[in-house]
Amino acid sequence: MIVVSDTSPINYLVLCRAIDVLPRLYGQVFVPQAVITELRHANTPQPVKDWLATSPPWLTIRDPLAASASFRLDLGETAAILLAEELHADRLLIDVRPGYRVAKSRGLVAVGTLAVLIEASHAKLINLTQCIDLLEKQTTFRMTPTLRSLVVFLANARVSGP
Repeated sequence: MIVVSDTSPINYLVLCRAIDVLPRLYGQVFVPQAVITELRHANTPQPVKDWLATSPPWLTIRDPLAASASFRLDLGETAAILLAEELHADRLLIDVRPGYRVAKSRGLVAVGTLAVLIEASHAKLINLTQCIDLLEKQTTFRMTPTLRSLVVFLANARVSGP
């Protein structure tokens, strides 16, 4: 499976202590240099910087051949979309709504952090409730109570289903 990630899913997965689900679910994960640059930003939380300092072997930094595009997105989102297209990625991990919409309009399978957490819960790799609690309490990630209930329902439905 070929997976490309934008900045925010990696950031949030590190902060909710679920980053190790990525190699277990997908094997290798590709990120463009622009995503690494964003993860090293001065305002990035220290746990993310610490994780990046010892980046794991499953994280592959690769820039897209296309230098740019006029998506009106930030550099990381643009580069991740271009790289996902070039690699014919099975998934693009991206949270930001405008980037998600551009990716979908270009035929990419775009999924956000919550979808990764649901998949990890289905694989019994995480405690979803604990991860969501960490996301809500220790990050800028926001979701409505209705969305939270839906995410937990979807995770539980799959685990207890056929």
